[in-house]
Amino acid sequence: MACAELRHDPVRAILLGIRMSPARVRHRLRRLERRLSVRARAAGPTALPSAARLPPPAGRTVRPVPGRVMHLVTNGLPFRHAGYTVRTQALAEAQRAVGLDPHVVTRLGFPVAQGVLDARPLQTVGGVPQHRLLPLLMPYGQSAVLARNAELAGRLVERLRPGVLHAATDHCNGRVALALREAYGLPVVYEVRGFLEDTWLTQAPGRSRDDEIYRARRELETYCMREADLVLTLGAAMKAEIVARGVPEERVLISPNAVDDTFLAPLPDGAPLRARLGIAPDDLVVGTVSSLTPHEGIGTLLRAGAELRRRGVPARLLIVGDGPERRPLQRLAAELGLDDGVAVFTGRVPHAQVRDYYAALDVFALPRTDERVCRLVTPLKPVEAMASGLPVVSSDLPAMRELVEPGVNGHLIHPTSPRVWADFLEKLLYCQKRRNEWGAAARELVARERTWKRVAATTREAYRSLGCA
Repeated sequence: MACAELRHDPVRAILLGIRMSPARVRHRLRRLERRLSVRARAAGPTALPSAARLPPPAGRTVRPVPGRVMHLVTNGLPFRHAGYTVRTQALAEAQRAVGLDPHVVTRLGFPVAQGVLDARPLQTVGGVPQHRLLPLLMPYGQSAVLARNAELAGRLVERLRPGVLHAATDHCNGRVALALREAYGLPVVYEVRGFLEDTWLTQAPGRSRDDEIYRARRELETYCMREADLVLTLGAAMKAEIVARGVPEERVLISPNAVDDTFLAPLPDGAPLRARLGIAPDDLVVGTVSSLTPHEGIGTLLRAGAELRRRGVPARLLIVGDGPERRPLQRLAAELGLDDGVAVFTGRVPHAQVRDYYAALDVFALPRTDERVCRLVTPLKPVEAMASGLPVVSSDLPAMRELVEPGVNGHLIHPTSPRVWADFLEKLLYCQKRRNEWGAAARELVARERTWKRVAATTREAYRSLGCA
């Protein structure tokens, strides 16, 4: 290929080792990211259910290695830090500890297509091999992307010889796994970590569940659930939803969000971080660790904080995380008079440092809105907060009732009433004895039921039920 052509295709140039100036690479990759985003929106999940089946790649017979697991995921650490990638990594490391041999395979093009200049096909993270599927040229259109994804993943199947294919939402990963099952005869576990069609709905103003895109996403997800040999999911509310879609109850197992043993250890001293953030030792800190999206309801927490300050309560708000709502929320905080460090927005924090931020809190808040996705999906962060010995005050939603027992380890509040939030937080902040008792009960619950070691053992038994571990 001519150099002139390569200048317009930075991904191929990087993969071939052709030198380009850093400024030119960044400029080209920004243009490429914009172009890929437009393509993704244009060729998004609008396929009809009749086109859900992905043709299997050509393959040869493989002799599976018992206990070897191929995780098919969208993205991974260290290039993407989110609850999704933390769960993937933590589960894989825990599986290694219980004698399994997990390999993580990220989606076609990751991370180069996201602008990360790293074209290594294999990277070991925390002792877990992470395999990258990096073609010289990204195909156009979702069907072509998935077919190429399955082709390159198939080559890994022939080399690694896994005993089971473990795909995590969304349906793109599930459909690739099902195509590989058809080619190689391997069992498929589909792990439902969320209902992404409902997440999309919270971020698409004016759209409804009657929207064609919503229906297509939902039906493609349901197709993967029904076709998988076994379905794993995060909680009872999610299991009930999956069973309601026609999946036999005995084929759906709960594999909850959890923590490793480091989260159950005593928290570090929170005073140094508080000092760096300008929080006085006697300030009472309510906060959250979250992606800043509309359905997280952070605006309710800010309004409750403003009401507490109006009452003279020395409350500070600590908002850890990033997302599309960060700037609007910072503007709202300023409008509410929560500037001058009363409401602290830290941005994204590396997961290795997140316990320092839990240590700076007195109360963990989860003010999620009453959206369908929030009613169904139990997030990871309150589990981490509970393991850290913090009382959790949450919106009263079915998924959170699986974690929070009012009066024992936390409290549940109507999702959209800042005044009710302020009333309860005022009482709790001024009662350290209650906070300590609830925090201790929260840690005990997590230690008993929600460790990654326990979850890994559950997945091992699930694989054994399929004859592959």
